[in-house]
Amino acid sequence: MRSFRTATLLALPFVLASTLAAPARADVKDGVDAWQAGNYQAAVAEWRPLAIAGDADAQFNLGQAYKLGRGVPADLAQAEAWYRRAAKQGHLQAEDNLGLVLFTANRREEAMPFILASAARGEPRAQYVLGTAHFNGDLAKQDWPRAYALTKRASDAGLGIASARLAQLDSLIPLDQRQRGLAMLPEIERGEQQARLAAVNAAAPPAPKPAPASPVKVASLPASAPGTSYTPPPVIGAPAAKPASAPIRSIAVPPSPAASAAVAAATEATAEAVAATGQPGTTYAPPPASGKLPPKPEPAKAAPAKPAATPAPVRVHSGGAASPWRAQLGAFGVETNARNLWTALEKKNPAFADRQPYLVKSGKLTRLQAGGFANRGEAESFCTAVRKGGQSCLVVDK
Repeated sequence: MRSFRTATLLALPFVLASTLAAPARADVKDGVDAWQAGNYQAAVAEWRPLAIAGDADAQFNLGQAYKLGRGVPADLAQAEAWYRRAAKQGHLQAEDNLGLVLFTANRREEAMPFILASAARGEPRAQYVLGTAHFNGDLAKQDWPRAYALTKRASDAGLGIASARLAQLDSLIPLDQRQRGLAMLPEIERGEQQARLAAVNAAAPPAPKPAPASPVKVASLPASAPGTSYTPPPVIGAPAAKPASAPIRSIAVPPSPAASAAVAAATEATAEAVAATGQPGTTYAPPPASGKLPPKPEPAKAAPAKPAATPAPVRVHSGGAASPWRAQLGAFGVETNARNLWTALEKKNPAFADRQPYLVKSGKLTRLQAGGFANRGEAESFCTAVRKGGQSCLVVDK
């Protein structure tokens, strides 16, 4: 088996959360506002007392600050500690980042339970790491079809380093095993939905206990005398108040441009590349492969292929919307696959009818994006609805 390893940035995004009590929310949002304004020290000052008091979102955000070295000195040990405290409270993004930080620190066996759980929920970076482990047979059973399937899922979610690895696997894994991997994708997608639902339910607060029955006994009144009636006074109602929008409790850190760098071949078989960068995130290397590849099978004589059906036309826009926010639905090595996905989504989901499709070229990849959003919040809501149907969706700034 050919020996190789890869390096990518761990882009550790802040996430939206709105499940804690209102008094804490306002302070967490104040910290988010300060962070967005570039006042990182003020943001940390808002989050620290809440994190100490047990607020999971504040703990996660404080871990991000220590990870990125903003408002506080960069300290991976502190970042790990805060991620771990938030993860114990069911904060899924903290659990994702904890596994990746442990893997970066070469504590790979300790990291793998978190990597497995994150990959099962559809976290692209974890799927990429697990796919590499399955290819190498290191930390996971060697399984080339599953390695290909997991790398494909991470690539379709827009992880550039996974797209580069997928192209590499095309030349390393025999065709029949790649086809078996592609056949696994529907099962993997269904498993992701079930794992996400189970994780959300496990993190939800317990339902309140029913109130005890009142000890007051109710007397039975005699029926009214014939001919009498009672008209209750009219109720003067106030207009219903509009529901307040949930305050933002965290922000998104854009991924580093280096996150889409090509996969580098390594010369050492056992060393792990662990390096800090000036961009948000940390470089990490999955385990190297070992051994030799089996000889490539002789190409079988294929029957004459039927001419491929012409894909349905897709309205492709190269610009137009004033808002820069878009929803990315996948990245494809073949443009026809991007067009076919849009056509399929537009038929089964009315939300796509009012959206503009964009095919964005990035090297050999074609990224399928939906546009026409007034702001980031509208794009986030669109992605949330799309993910419920099992389709990956990522908000990006064009």
